[in-house]
Order: sequence, then structure tokens, then C-alpha cells
Amino acid sequence: MSSGADLFVVCKQCGSEVSPYITECPYCGSRLRRRAPKLPRVGAPKRPRRRSRLTSLLRRPAEAARTHAAPATAAHSDRWSLTRPYATIALVALSGAAYILVHAEPLAFGKMAIAGPINGDWWRLFSNAFAYGPRAIPAFVIITTVAIFGWLLERRHGPFIVLIVFFGATVTGALAALAVYELPVVTTANAGALALLGAWAMPDLAAARSRSYYEGDLIGAAVIAALLLVLPFAYTFSLISWLAGVVGLAFGLLVGLALQLREPALS
Repeated sequence: MSSGADLFVVCKQCGSEVSPYITECPYCGSRLRRRAPKLPRVGAPKRPRRRSRLTSLLRRPAEAARTHAAPATAAHSDRWSLTRPYATIALVALSGAAYILVHAEPLAFGKMAIAGPINGDWWRLFSNAFAYGPRAIPAFVIITTVAIFGWLLERRHGPFIVLIVFFGATVTGALAALAVYELPVVTTANAGALALLGAWAMPDLAAARSRSYYEGDLIGAAVIAALLLVLPFAYTFSLISWLAGVVGLAFGLLVGLALQLREPALS
């Protein structure tokens, strides 16, 4: 095809002069191009640069709150959307440091984990979340889950909720194991990770049940939750308590439900 000062193009099949902004010749029907060029808009504002997929993911919760929530609720959600997730960073850093400490000094594991009655060592109710055994895969899965869902929950509700959910589930799961077993063994942050996941997923679960719009990936969250729940059975001699994990997930769902019921009061 040849152009005549961008005023028309010549169809190769029938030789007719046609508009350069069409895709098919109106005379013979032959294909001129795959897609028509966009018409220039005089005085139109410059289009914003297209965001990358990662940038869209990072900004997605805030935009969803502004679009689909009440103004006051959106303002409450956006309060933490642009701040650093300090609580989540602290939990991940403590977990990584504890993992290195336990492997450098094996005696530290016995002082942090729950292996039998605590006999007044109340700090074990909290420290068991940072007692990781020699296997790296469970530690990686659990710490990664804490990082992902702690960050998502902190963007929505702030750092204090993340700490309350994590340590509340850790203590509750440990107390449940102490109440059920004569010689309980509770280690790792499996309960805390499941609690963070449950607290984050609860609003989306309620929205999905009511056939309303929800932003999260519930299928992906369910896969991660299932992986955490089967971790205690993945090894012959596992030190991860399945009971603490189930109790932690229930604790997170209850907290998420309470936070969801509290949201209308903010609008």
C-alpha cells in the first residue's frame, strides 16, 4: 500500500483510494491491515503510562477500596496502604534470625519450643513460633506465608492487628495443644501463618458467599492453607502441631469476622 500524504491509501486488490483509518476495503472487502491506527486527539491530555503488573498488584487493594467501598471505609483502608509493613517485616526478620540461631546453637531450640509441660516457662507460649527445626522447606513455606498474608492484612488494618492475630493464634494454639496432649510438641509459626491467612481471607469469603465483588484470590489462599495444614503429616517425625494450626486458622477467621463486622461503624 502507498499513502498520499496520509490522506488515503490505495487498495492493492482493486486500486481504490480509501481512508487510512479502516481495516478493510469498502469496495472489494480485502484486508488492508490488522488493526486501524488510532485517531490523534488535538489538545487531549497525555495518557498515563501503563503500570507494570507488579505495580498494579501493589496498588490494587487501595484502588478496590476506593471503587467498591464506602468513602469512610475506603479512607480507613487506605490509611495503611502507602506505609511500610513494619510488623510483618519484624516477624519475618525475627523468624529468619531465630532459624539461624537454632542452627548455630541447637540448645536454643529446646528453650524456645514447647516439648511437654511448660512448667512456668510462660515465654514458650510466644517463643514456640520462632522455633524451627532442621528442615528448611517447612520453615520457608511458613515464613513466606507470614510475609505474604501479614503484608496484605497490614495494608488493610495496620500493624497492631497483624501482631494481635499472629501472637494471639500462637498462644491459643499452644494452649490448645497443652490442654489436649500430655506431652505436647509445638514449634514453628504454623498457627500464626494460618491465622494471618484466615483473617485476611474472611471478608472475601463472606463476599463470595453473598455473590458480591471481592478482590482476593481465594483459590490460591485455599491451596496455601491446605499446604500448611498437611505440613505436620509430611514428615515421619514432625515437630509441627496440626492442632495448633487448626486452632490458629479458626482464631484468624474469628478475628477477620470481627473486623468485618466492625467496618460499617467506620462509614
